[in-house]
Amino acid sequence: MAKTYFTEDHEWLRVEGGVATVGITDYAQEQLGDLVFVELPEIGRKLAKGDTAVVVESVKAASDVYAPVDGEITEANASLSADPSLVNSAATGDGWLWKMKLANENQLDSLMDEAGYKAHIG
Repeated sequence: MAKTYFTEDHEWLRVEGGVATVGITDYAQEQLGDLVFVELPEIGRKLAKGDTAVVVESVKAASDVYAPVDGEITEANASLSADPSLVNSAATGDGWLWKMKLANENQLDSLMDEAGYKAHIG
């Protein structure tokens, strides 16, 4: 069964079988406003926790989305190239950004669960 984690930088990741699907939270997309562009990561790229993985641009600003853990990109959400607004309409669903094979599942222990994240954003 998949388990969902959250970062202080407003990324979420849903982990199943050593692979994490990553996106930004609904809170983050609300703060950004309507997305107009998503720069997707290269498949095969290795990321260290905290690396910039994706850049999203909205009508308000451009923002980096960071790797929540170490891993290797296995898939990017190609649907976002044609319709970046999927992040706004389905941030934790069809608006996911990338998938990555985890390098160290122990890093998940430093992330928040949903209750912790809700407390974080107030």
